[in-house]
Amino acid sequence: MAQEHRALKVMVAGNIAQSLVNFRGPLLQAMVELGHEVVAVAPEDDGRYREELSHLGVDYRIAPLERAGFNPASDLRFMFALRRLMAEERPDVFLGYTIKPVIYGNLAARLAGVPTRGALITGLGYAFGDGGPRQRLVGRVVSVLYRLALAGARVVFFQNPDDHDEFIRRRLVDPSRATIVAGSGVDLDRFTSSATPPPPPIFLLIARLIREKGIEKFVAAARVLKERHPEARFQLLGPLDTNPTAVSQAWLEEQQSAGVIEYLGVTDDVRPLLHAASVFVLPSYYREGTPRTALEALATGRPIVTTDAPGCRETVVDGVNGFLVQPKDVQSLTQAMERFLLEPELVSVMGAASLELARKKYDVRLVNAEMLHHLGLLPADRVAD
Repeated sequence: MAQEHRALKVMVAGNIAQSLVNFRGPLLQAMVELGHEVVAVAPEDDGRYREELSHLGVDYRIAPLERAGFNPASDLRFMFALRRLMAEERPDVFLGYTIKPVIYGNLAARLAGVPTRGALITGLGYAFGDGGPRQRLVGRVVSVLYRLALAGARVVFFQNPDDHDEFIRRRLVDPSRATIVAGSGVDLDRFTSSATPPPPPIFLLIARLIREKGIEKFVAAARVLKERHPEARFQLLGPLDTNPTAVSQAWLEEQQSAGVIEYLGVTDDVRPLLHAASVFVLPSYYREGTPRTALEALATGRPIVTTDAPGCRETVVDGVNGFLVQPKDVQSLTQAMERFLLEPELVSVMGAASLELARKKYDVRLVNAEMLHHLGLLPADRVAD
């Protein structure tokens, strides 16, 4: 017999409105379907996403945020804007994801007396990199803020074991409150599988155009492979970025003019491009959570070439549904991609293995049920429904 559960008010905060729909839409919808009242918060006054959230039964509120950089005055304004929203909305549960909504959202929720606080760590990013003195200083500051923000949280979700272990090693979270989930999951009804596309083979990378995503490594490997296999195609999809490590538009145009890559710009729907591609490639050395694009490629039934790095390695059983390569290693990347050109039957064989992995591990309904249970929004006896 199913346990009774009380309808609660839930506030979910992210750093961009688009991600509330594209990445958290199924989670928000599941909350609504359980009878909970849901308020989503992001920085943009965007009518389109407000309308899409409304269709899910979710209210949308705005809290101004500078996504990039650390500006104490701006970040404090964001925290107090969230605090005011919480005073108005009086949520029972708060969940923040991405670094600033996690830190300042949880601090605001403590100030506002929100009974249940949670966090979803979607990757460690720049602050936990191994760069120079400035990066290490940022890492120390962020560690202190995480420790303060996550104290007393009911649950902190991690998308891979590396991030989970790193937070525990640094004593940023109570181990009893930390749990690992299979990324954000992927909606298998929306991202459906398709047959292997006809030749010529297409290698597709989807990412923000920053160096840490392996953009330059992908282009370098493509340049080598184009000489050996002129029929192969190499596509790049994603927005230009203001990050200091972003590749420039001039560089991108130069690679395209040389015939090395095809730059596809940006799109609101990656599905047609995944269906048209033969192999998904993500040579990232960024501290990923679990890359959403890789999960979507799994669900589409595409092999994956990615790095043996936190988050990325979770999406590949090496030699079964794709290949793991060493971060920043163009030769390793080139060899892995060439396997699909020399043995084209691997595209369909490994693609089938990717789909099986998506169904067994990354189905969004399984991931969401686990998260909802830990947040106290779903009774234990309904987790496996």
